[in-house]
Amino acid sequence: MKFYINTKIVFVSFSYPVTFVEDNSNKIINNMKKLIKSLLVVAAALTASSAIAQSETYPWAIKVGANAVDFIPESAPFSDARLINPSYFNDNIIPSISEISVSRYIKNGFSATLGGSINKIGEYGNFDPVRSVAVDDWSYFAVEGQINYDVRQLKDSWKNGWFAPYAGIGAGYHWIEDDGAFSGNLSGGVDFWITENFAIYVETTYKGVIGEYSDNDSNIVVGGSSFQSSHLQHSAGVKFAFGGSDTDGDGINDKKDECPDTPGLEQFNGCPDTDLDGIKDSEDNCPDQAGKPENGGCPDSDGDGVIDGDDNCPNVPGEASLKGCPDADGDGVADNIDNCPNVAGPVANNGCPYKDTDNDGVLDKDDKCPTVPGVKANNGCPEVKVVTKEVQSTLNAYAKTILFDSGRSTIKDQSKTVLDDIVSILKEYPKARFTIDGHTDSVGGSAGNQRLSESRAASVKAYLIGHGISQSNLGSRGFGESAPIADNNTKAGRKLNRRVEINLIK
Repeated sequence: MKFYINTKIVFVSFSYPVTFVEDNSNKIINNMKKLIKSLLVVAAALTASSAIAQSETYPWAIKVGANAVDFIPESAPFSDARLINPSYFNDNIIPSISEISVSRYIKNGFSATLGGSINKIGEYGNFDPVRSVAVDDWSYFAVEGQINYDVRQLKDSWKNGWFAPYAGIGAGYHWIEDDGAFSGNLSGGVDFWITENFAIYVETTYKGVIGEYSDNDSNIVVGGSSFQSSHLQHSAGVKFAFGGSDTDGDGINDKKDECPDTPGLEQFNGCPDTDLDGIKDSEDNCPDQAGKPENGGCPDSDGDGVIDGDDNCPNVPGEASLKGCPDADGDGVADNIDNCPNVAGPVANNGCPYKDTDNDGVLDKDDKCPTVPGVKANNGCPEVKVVTKEVQSTLNAYAKTILFDSGRSTIKDQSKTVLDDIVSILKEYPKARFTIDGHTDSVGGSAGNQRLSESRAASVKAYLIGHGISQSNLGSRGFGESAPIADNNTKAGRKLNRRVEINLIK
């Protein structure tokens, strides 16, 4: 058995020779049967334990290659530097696949390996005298189990490198012809990763037979001769990593797939890009519509910088402030809602300018008299004249000259000229309101004088209304003899008290 460790992958190797010497073919075939049976048993054990193993991307691997067996005299002292003395080397190689192993990743760079190899021994190293002793193509068969450690785990910057040295320790059993011995194994090797799951490897394993120095019973006996069988085994070949799961079937191992349940693309570590715009769906604001990265993966059909989903005018370039719509007249009202898109106007009037129907300089929206020219001070209506004290005096001067038939409210004809003058003055103040007040002297009863004053005021009001003064601008009252302005005991005084006044209602 052999066990190896690799950060990415764990491997197991088994080896078979293809070419055999005719005299030893039966022995080799029997050894192969032993190898296959042994590997099946250990492989079943590894598979059973995989449920609790911590695997990497590719937890399983297989290694196939060729090996060379080098029997170096174990009794040679280290002072002779025998390991670098070419006289001691006697590599035995067959020109075919002669080694195979299977490996399972365990955890933290450790892996378990089961392997086997076959060979033919044509030379055996002897120490005294120093020489290689030719033998008659002895059959060689070995199985080993080993735990390997991936040296790249010692430094983070090495972990994903293509150069992957490893070291291993384990135990095995080897047969030469019909005799065999247990050995403790120490290995060192390097994987050269060509792709993420294919590598070329080289490896050397020292197989030291336990008790060989102190007990000759540990020696191998072939043809009646006893000899030490500790040796070096050198191997080289290829490794194939496999076994990772791909839940979504997108060809990307789940260990590397950032979206293991959804088919995706290799460039996005297994995550999808539904609209194929180069932005993976998890970062694409519009995963079903192709768009540019600067737009968060969303389309912008008119190229105005406003994505179609937010653009009220997606096919016409516009302004971001107007949700992607144009504003031809620059009035801040988007053309699609501007009633006058080519003439600037306020938002409040839907983009159209306000009219000034009467051309008085006051816009219709502010003009209380939109069809009549007016002044701004009067909200677009004609200027309202103010009734001055002089006008008030003039009105009363005219009113005091109005004559009535004696004891009646009938206006004498000669007073109509005065009343017409009053009408002309009142028309100059269409917004002003006046009251017509009737007064009498004290001759007669007060009740009669009250009625007379009221009827005379009403007669004047009726005349004025009849000549174009609005009824809403006029009122009338009678005061009888209660408000004299002169002495009723004199004729002159009574004449002054018989009067009509026109007063401004403030």
